[in-house]
Amino acid sequence: MSPQAEWQGVLDAETKWWSSMSCERLIAELHDVRAYVVEVDSKRYQVEVELMEHTNAYVHVQVGVDDGSFPGSIVPLTKSFICQKSATSAVR
Repeated sequence: MSPQAEWQGVLDAETKWWSSMSCERLIAELHDVRAYVVEVDSKRYQVEVELMEHTNAYVHVQVGVDDGSFPGSIVPLTKSFICQKSATSAVR
């Protein structure tokens, strides 16, 4: 199995977790880039989560995963998602 194939499961799980949050919580949690390590099947993976855009209508979040090895960590596997703000919070 290629490293990217291993990373995909971690990326999917982390993206699912972050995308389950409300826009307000994402904004609060991601005032700076969030970097942390997760362990899956005795392997460690680096995760970075960043708020890419914060508009009146939505927030755009990017999640990246790699195993910290060189040169693999130069180009992490990434996925992004958009969280639409509710009509009442978009007015604020």
